[in-house]
Amino acid sequence: MHAASDTRQGRAVWKRGALSGLCGALVALVLLVPASAGPAAISPSELLTDPDRFDGLAVTLQGTVEKFREGVSPDGAPYFKFRLSDEQTAVRVFSFGRSPCRNGMQATVEGILEKVNRLGRLPYYRQVTATHVTCR
Repeated sequence: MHAASDTRQGRAVWKRGALSGLCGALVALVLLVPASAGPAAISPSELLTDPDRFDGLAVTLQGTVEKFREGVSPDGAPYFKFRLSDEQTAVRVFSFGRSPCRNGMQATVEGILEKVNRLGRLPYYRQVTATHVTCR
């Protein structure tokens, strides 16, 4: 009876040690992975080479802002839109809110590519609905 008790205690100590080691390994792994480990940035040309591949997916694009416009929706929400260009081609970008971007600035855009996006009656083709935009 004493030996059975020692065996149970040994198993409990082993389980605690294994669990502790596993937790430590997970913490180390989390610290090694960058916080913004999103998709690698691509150019508008790369995106438009095969838009079907990216349809509905999160993308990160880099390029030059062209045809920047700001507006207010009928319900009073500010928005902005522009074309993101890499000198070969351009992708439409749309987002609600205000933007620090202006024509000619370099931008990084994170968002979802939609091959066809309908805003009201109008269809927009190959547009990125941005979730985050930075300009410099």
